[in-house]
Amino acid sequence: MSEIRKVRSEELKAVSGELKCGDKILLSGVVYTARDAAHKRFNALLDEGKELPIPLKDAVIYYAGPTPAPEGKPIGSCGPTTSGRMDRFAPRLLDLGLGGMIGKGERSQEVRDAVIRNGAVYLCAIGGAGALACNCIKSCEVVAFEELGCESVKKLYVEDFPLVVASRMQNKVIIITSTRCEYIAILLLRSSSEA
Repeated sequence: MSEIRKVRSEELKAVSGELKCGDKILLSGVVYTARDAAHKRFNALLDEGKELPIPLKDAVIYYAGPTPAPEGKPIGSCGPTTSGRMDRFAPRLLDLGLGGMIGKGERSQEVRDAVIRNGAVYLCAIGGAGALACNCIKSCEVVAFEELGCESVKKLYVEDFPLVVASRMQNKVIIITSTRCEYIAILLLRSSSEA
């Protein structure tokens, strides 16, 4: 298995120039969840000249709508949403300082251009492994739009969350193929070691 790099979420944008498409990372730190409904509200707030409920500078947004937490866990299943659903909102957020996005699937040319322009990073999480990925999430707090339920904005603290660099400062997006098995193996190992 190739080398896996540990990265702090608050340092992701700063190290983006050192990352290459296909690099595997273990992300730790604060990550915010936001999907379609939250992005629509972000956009409306910005149109009205209002502040967003989360700090955007160097922040990382995970396109996910976690399920309710089972007893003894901070969160339920937390797998990625198809990123293309947020493509119409992402360039604006990247231009305002967003450092990274986590999701699955390809991005539009406009998003790729914004990633390059802003030195940001697009990371892919493993689709279908949300129940295992939740083992990397140590805390979860609703910070905005609570009435949206699973689509509310949540502040997560993640530890060694396995991701693949899909796009950064180069006009290219990859789709996870062979690395999928490696990351599921990492999640399974983490899951079994914590049981």
